[in-house]
Amino acid sequence: MHDVDLLVIGGGINGAGIARDAAGRGLRVLLCEQDDLAAHTSSASSKLVHGGLRYLEQREFALVRKALGERNILQRQAPFLVQPVRFVLPWQPHLRPRWLLRLGLWLYDHLGQRGPAFPASRRLDLADDPLGAWLCPRLRSAFSYADATVDDARLVVLNVLDAAQRGARILPRTRCTGLQADPDGWRADLLAADGTALQVRARAVANAAGPWAGGLLERMHGGGHGPALRLVQGSHIVVRRAWPSGQACLLQQADGRVVFLLPFAQDHLLIGTTDTDYRGDPARCSVLPGEIDYLCAAANAYLRERLRPRDVVWQFAGVRPLLADPDPRASRLSRDYRLQLQAAPAPALHVLGGKLTTYRVLAEEALDLLAPHLPGCGPAWTANGDPLPGSDWGDAGQAQARLQHQAPWLPQGLAQRWANAYGSRSLALLADLQDVGGLGEHFGAGLHAREVRFLCEQEWAHSAEDILWRRTKLGLRLDAAQVARLQAWMAEALP
Repeated sequence: MHDVDLLVIGGGINGAGIARDAAGRGLRVLLCEQDDLAAHTSSASSKLVHGGLRYLEQREFALVRKALGERNILQRQAPFLVQPVRFVLPWQPHLRPRWLLRLGLWLYDHLGQRGPAFPASRRLDLADDPLGAWLCPRLRSAFSYADATVDDARLVVLNVLDAAQRGARILPRTRCTGLQADPDGWRADLLAADGTALQVRARAVANAAGPWAGGLLERMHGGGHGPALRLVQGSHIVVRRAWPSGQACLLQQADGRVVFLLPFAQDHLLIGTTDTDYRGDPARCSVLPGEIDYLCAAANAYLRERLRPRDVVWQFAGVRPLLADPDPRASRLSRDYRLQLQAAPAPALHVLGGKLTTYRVLAEEALDLLAPHLPGCGPAWTANGDPLPGSDWGDAGQAQARLQHQAPWLPQGLAQRWANAYGSRSLALLADLQDVGGLGEHFGAGLHAREVRFLCEQEWAHSAEDILWRRTKLGLRLDAAQVARLQAWMAEALP
């Protein structure tokens, strides 16, 4: 007797999407992740749901079309979390000619479906545009286009939550230590962080281990495959700086790359990213001093008020698992993915490459490949199926209005943060409350005991780091004493 139909290894965005899709098709699913959900690559992205304008120069038209289609689907399915943003692309004639930018934006407009959330690109006079006040006076002309931002780690959590609501079993902090195949399926040995061992029998395995997927492929099927992935580190920095709401920039660089400036965490600016080949344990990557200098210089070529490395209040790096390619330029590697199905000795689906925006269609294609090996597997459903949890109040502004109508005593800043993070799920934080005092101990920056308990009991948070840097981003606002108090409270109240 098989314990599950599908064992998903990896709790990043691709594993979360596969688990959700499979559970919605009626399969018995178990997802295991060696650390916290979205602990690595999927919480270290550029926080974008986008087609990838720069991929047009690499002639990846099919990938851009697919990603733009997914951008629209995700914005409909999680409108409070996937938020449209206007991007401004300042023109510098010595980098790319005006006609090339116009052509690229025309293609970008026509490869994807436009609508109110994603209007067509247009030319701007920065002297008359609000963003011009933040950019160097010498910059006169620009173009605008539309894309979206997202809290990447929260997108992972929502997919896992939806999978769990459909019957999937979720085991974060649980490492797969052994896999053995036979004609009837796979026997997996799992080991939790607390030492608990578990053996599971599964009809099929989905290897969605991100940067570890290539190594797992080799261990499951032996050598002879060649390197499946090329690991590339992408680093970002965050500064605290006033910035116009809903505005972002794409900045061309003399080395041919582009750097994003993105509004982040209400009053911060996110700047990224770099592309550096990486060797070593993907869990141990860190931002290099040279990368901070590069990103500051990239931004300073365009900003009116200069940035200095000491202005950086947070920095993070993640390792992207990109398809192996001999091109020496890491920035030129494809962000597309490959799904590799091996049916013998037992079905195993390996996810190689990919990007945040295309996770849903990747999961759909993965399940379509596995379906012949999984009796009772239902049809694809996620493109037009139920939205992600919390989405039934509409976008973040609508969710905030509903929340403040339900609880007029809730401080506006707290209501805004909850609406952006939880949407209609915020109601669970308000049950039976009449005032702020009912939220329990206040740890700082609007984080109360009730929310901490909610995140631990409903979203698999386990530590202060899980809460402050992946679930809420309030690590930007709490000081060391407040963090220590939070840790102490969790140890006492939530052993």
